[in-house]
Amino acid sequence: MTACATCGNEYDKAFTVTRGDETHTFDSFECAITKLAPTCRHCDCRIIGHGVEKNGDIYCCAHCAGEEGATELRDRA
Repeated sequence: MTACATCGNEYDKAFTVTRGDETHTFDSFECAITKLAPTCRHCDCRIIGHGVEKNGDIYCCAHCAGEEGATELRDRA
């Protein structure tokens, strides 16, 4: 068994995620999200959906983007 990249737990149902040249092993989706999901620039929550982006900054929603000055972004077009 391989240890989880986030918590170190060894679990017989672990899975791997590959992104680019990096491969990580996790024991749960929670650990995968903690390690890999981007964080909203405004509220620091983990973005597990699409989010919105402006000039390389990523936000969980248009409201948070607007709070940082990116008022033209919308959650739905």
